[in-house]
Amino acid sequence: MWKSLARRAVSTASLCENGSLGVVWSRSLSTGTRIWQKLEVSNAKDGSGFISPHVLKIIPDTSDIATLEKQDELIKRRRKLSKEITQMKKLKPVSPGLRWYRSPIYPYLYKGRPVRALTVAKRGKGGRNHSGRITVRHRGGGHKRRIRLVDFSRTEPGQQTVQRIEYDPGRTSHIALLKNNKTGKLSYIIACDGLRAGDVVESYRQGIPQDLLREMGGKVDPAILSVRTAQRGNCLPISMIPVGSIVHNVGITPVGPGKFCRAAGTYARIISKIPEKRKAIVRLQSGEHRYVSLEACATIGIVSNIDHQNRSLGKAGRSRWLGIRPTVRGVAMNKCDHPHGGGRGKSKSKKLSMSPWGQLAKGFKTRRGKNQNRMKVRDRPRGKETRL
Repeated sequence: MWKSLARRAVSTASLCENGSLGVVWSRSLSTGTRIWQKLEVSNAKDGSGFISPHVLKIIPDTSDIATLEKQDELIKRRRKLSKEITQMKKLKPVSPGLRWYRSPIYPYLYKGRPVRALTVAKRGKGGRNHSGRITVRHRGGGHKRRIRLVDFSRTEPGQQTVQRIEYDPGRTSHIALLKNNKTGKLSYIIACDGLRAGDVVESYRQGIPQDLLREMGGKVDPAILSVRTAQRGNCLPISMIPVGSIVHNVGITPVGPGKFCRAAGTYARIISKIPEKRKAIVRLQSGEHRYVSLEACATIGIVSNIDHQNRSLGKAGRSRWLGIRPTVRGVAMNKCDHPHGGGRGKSKSKKLSMSPWGQLAKGFKTRRGKNQNRMKVRDRPRGKETRL
């Protein structure tokens, strides 16, 4: 297996050109030990092989849809192969739970406690509503939690310095602790991929700063403005972001917080702008195209922790620590508990797959007529369609 992996890495290196380097991890074959070796690989010229999202341009040189789709295809291929090339933490296999445990290694994460003033206690409800009935199944138990108060709106102007990158047990992405350079106020934001302690980020939701306007001679130069503002981790109105840019934490309304693409490794891409309608078309992670306000907020970059999909909990107990209870199959239930239950043998007979309440589970559209989403331009790919 490792020989084939090495061949694929070498063949990938032979296909690469330009000068920008990515990172590929491969195991040592000469010693036979489980030591990870770092191979530096350039951009692939035809979209084949390994590619690192750190290499891909957040602000592309072109707004051509075909070129942007090719870039998205590179990210998709890299993620399919990332399980083989990511450096993973492994434990001594003295039990099955330790043997199958896998977790990506993040040496840059802060190992201390969060800022107490920016957290609140989480009171578990076990998936029950105000009347005590279960409204969300498979919830309950788990470790004590404190919710980190993350700033999704980014309305405070001025430069802010990243103090550290922290692990957040309440979400899949990492969070960054910011300190305002003028007021000294602390706040949490979702960390984008590549953001590190010492970086300076800024929010432009309140408009262009006066010092930047003076640098441009009192007139707004789109080229200079894009170079100065469209940096990783900056929050801007979509009207100030170039078409084709990779963004996350995308808002819907001019004054609201970011709503879309906040999970680990997700991103959206700005497809086009329609100034006469004051709207922009954004492609979300699911592949859906939808309208958002041209003055809605968006943060430059991909959400951090892109290797979250490669982790393995190793045992059911770790899932219980996260507050997730077991999921029982319908065919294992009695007839009175599920449409798939009952009968002799482990079969749901000729019934279509459905939920415990009888709603079809596969391919059944739940929004029709007046309940359709008017802001949706194109539906997400389904079935055999390819999702970028």
